[in-house]
Amino acid sequence: MKAAIWGLGGLGLGVGLMYWSDPRSGRWRRSHLQGRAVHAAHEAGSAVDVVRRDLAQRSRGLFFESVSRFRSEPVDDVTLTERVRAALGRVCSHPGSVKVSARDGIVTLEGSILLEELKHAVPYLGRVRGVRGMDNRLLPFAQSGRQSELQGGIARRRPFGSKHWSPSSRFFGALGGLSLASWALQQRGVLGSLLGLGGAVLGIRALSNMELRRLTGIGVGPRAITLHKDITVNAPVEEVFAFWDAMQNFPRFMTHVDEVRVDERGRSYWKVRGPAGLHFEWEAVVTRRVPNQLLAWKSVKGTSVENSGVIHFEPTAKGGTRVDIRLSYNPPAGAIGHAFARLLGVDPKRQMDDDLLRFKSLLERGKATGHETVTRESLAPNQSGRPSLMH
Repeated sequence: MKAAIWGLGGLGLGVGLMYWSDPRSGRWRRSHLQGRAVHAAHEAGSAVDVVRRDLAQRSRGLFFESVSRFRSEPVDDVTLTERVRAALGRVCSHPGSVKVSARDGIVTLEGSILLEELKHAVPYLGRVRGVRGMDNRLLPFAQSGRQSELQGGIARRRPFGSKHWSPSSRFFGALGGLSLASWALQQRGVLGSLLGLGGAVLGIRALSNMELRRLTGIGVGPRAITLHKDITVNAPVEEVFAFWDAMQNFPRFMTHVDEVRVDERGRSYWKVRGPAGLHFEWEAVVTRRVPNQLLAWKSVKGTSVENSGVIHFEPTAKGGTRVDIRLSYNPPAGAIGHAFARLLGVDPKRQMDDDLLRFKSLLERGKATGHETVTRESLAPNQSGRPSLMH
C-alpha cells in the first residue's frame, strides 16, 4: 500500500514537473503562477484585516448581548413588536404576509406562511429578547400555490444553514479544517482517513465560501458555476441575433469549441475541449426563442457537463446592440473541478471574454481569428435558412 502511494506521488510529481517546465508554455505558466502568488499575498493581507474587524465587531456585539440578558429591563409592546418583525425577516421569505402584535410580552402572529419556514420560524422568534410567550395563529401552506401573499419573495435559510459564511466563521472553519487534516496525518486506518477528508471538506468550504453542493456539483443541476457578461456591438440587433441563432458557426471563432452540429429539430450537439486535452460532449435544446430579443438553451439530462444560458438582445440609441449573456454550468466535480481547471491555465471566464471580443470584431470589422481566420461571408445560414449575418 505504501509503495503504491509513493508511486502515485512520484507520478504526480513527474506530471507537475513536465507541466511547469514545458519548453513551449512552461515559461508563461511559471510567470502566470508567480503573478497569481503575488496577487494571493495581497488578497491574504486584505482578508486578515476583514477578519480582524469582523471579530472585533462580533465580540463587541456578543458582549453587549450577554450583558443585556442579565438585566431585567422592561420592554414596551411597540419595541418588542419591532424586534420580532426584524427577526422575522431573517427566517421568513414573505414577512409582509405575517402580522405581528404584542401585549404584555405575549407576541401574536397572524397571517400566512410556508410550512417549511413555520417549523423553525416560531421557535426562533420565541428566543427574541423580551418575548414571554408566543400565540401562533399562522396558516401554514406546503406550497405558495394560489396564495398571492406567498408569491415571489427571497428564500430564507436557517440561521445555521447560511449559504454564505461570515469572515469570522470562515476563519475558524479554515482553522478547524487545517487542524483536523494535520491531526489525521498522524493517525492510521479508517478513522484517520475520515478525519482527513472531513478536515479537507471543511477547509475548502470555508476558503471558497460556497455550499458543498456547488463545490461537488451534486444536486445543483447546471448552476454550480455562473458567468455573466455584457458587451455592446456596433451592429443592428437583427444582425446580432441572427449570428447567435446559427450555433454551428461557434467553432469558427470560439477556440475551445471543436464542433457544434444542429439537426432539423433544432437540437445541438457540442464537442468542447477542456483542461489537460480532455474533450466533453453534450446535447442541448433551445428552451425559448424570441426573435431579436431573447435566446435561451439548456443541456439535456444525463450529459457530462450540464449547462444552461440565456442571452438578451437590446438595441442601443446609436443603432448598436447590447448583448447580455448569463451562462451556468456544472463541470465534473463542480466548483472543485472548475478551480482545478483554472490551476491548469483553463479559465472559462477569460475564454468567454476572448470569444466575445472575437465576436465583436467579426461583426464590426468583418473578420476574426479562432481556430482559423473567419469572415462574414464564410459563415453558415442560421436555423431559419437566412444568412447568419445580414449584409
